[in-house]
Amino acid sequence: MLSDNIQRNEDGSLSFAGHNVPALARQFGTPLYLMDEERIRANCRMYIQAFRDNFGDAALPLYAGKAASFKQIYRIVGQEGMGVDAVSPGEIHTALSAGFPPEKIYYHGDAKTDEDIRYGVSKGVGWFIVDNEAELQQLNIEAERQGVVQKVLLRITPGIDPHTYHSISTGTVDVKFGVALETGQGFAFVHQALTMEHLDVQGLHCHVGSEVFDESVFEDTIDIMVDFISLLQQKLGYVTRVLNVGGGYGVRYLDTDKQIDIPARIAHVAEHLKQRTGEAGLPLPFFLMEPGRSIVADAGMTVYTVSTVKRIPGYKRYAIVDGGMTDNPRYCLYKAPYTVLNADRDTMFYAVYDLAGRCCESGDIIQPAVKLPDDTRRGDHIAVCTTGAYNYSMASNYNRLGRPPIVMLTKDSSYVAVRRETLDDLCALDN
Repeated sequence: MLSDNIQRNEDGSLSFAGHNVPALARQFGTPLYLMDEERIRANCRMYIQAFRDNFGDAALPLYAGKAASFKQIYRIVGQEGMGVDAVSPGEIHTALSAGFPPEKIYYHGDAKTDEDIRYGVSKGVGWFIVDNEAELQQLNIEAERQGVVQKVLLRITPGIDPHTYHSISTGTVDVKFGVALETGQGFAFVHQALTMEHLDVQGLHCHVGSEVFDESVFEDTIDIMVDFISLLQQKLGYVTRVLNVGGGYGVRYLDTDKQIDIPARIAHVAEHLKQRTGEAGLPLPFFLMEPGRSIVADAGMTVYTVSTVKRIPGYKRYAIVDGGMTDNPRYCLYKAPYTVLNADRDTMFYAVYDLAGRCCESGDIIQPAVKLPDDTRRGDHIAVCTTGAYNYSMASNYNRLGRPPIVMLTKDSSYVAVRRETLDDLCALDN
């Protein structure tokens, strides 16, 4: 199986996190998001331990909340000792509502409004990741107004291509995020920030993208950033105390995807950073990384019920389910691959289907050309694996469809972390 929390039972039915998937579908209905709480905790502990082994107390992994943002996930990552990367007042409010400490929240975003900045400062958010000059100036004004000195990291674009989906690449010189080094703007940005009386410039942030498999990406980024840190110290006398390299270790969506040994990768990154700073005569900065996908992706599974099967002789077959692009828009957006399984039974006789959704869009495809039982029929339960990241968080109410619930699975129990949206919920904001 794709992941060791997925198995087939003796009767051929699918098991996820030790629970029978068809039974969960009958109990909670479909579409249904399942989340393996034990896997989430194990992934958090993996990062925490790897950071401790390689940096001691001088590092912290930050959970990237955009991957999956709801109250229970913040309770879990908080209990496991993670920090949080948030990109909106909504994510911050969700984390705070779950009791997450504001001082461990790092506030991202390339288009923070005056209201966003006011909100973040007023809630005692520990760190702002400042993306641009306009934000820098307004944050200084707001910090003065509220009588605080706000800790910040400055987002620098290092000019790295992580060879990932264009839509999730954020490190090249011409992206909308951060301030570019290559143009000389990065140096001027830091110089300007150091003149701001109500900002405490703790260090630098860079982010090259998501779903990184290339072993050299973070090392190449460190090479560029250490050279820049050295330049800042030589020209401005500024000592960089914190370096945040962003996030993005990839996960396996298909059997053909590589398995990444994340602790080994972190050890290699740590060794490279220590070597490069040592060679440059620089102190080792406090190290931050922002894993999101690799915390929750393989902890998730989405379960659907087949509504109809359409066979077009000489062309193709469709298995059309009760969900679709509303609960998983990633294939429609950037052709993201997924592993698809019949949750009710296994068979020796397969056929190729396009797994399609219920929306009135010809592009509402969850995954094309998947192998399902030849006799796939109405009422079958279909499982899509590795959906813990960027599925619930990107879900919509298009076609006025309600979003599925999130059911968390532990070793001995299941519980609803996010309830299913009702028809009344869909009209709750209407006048």
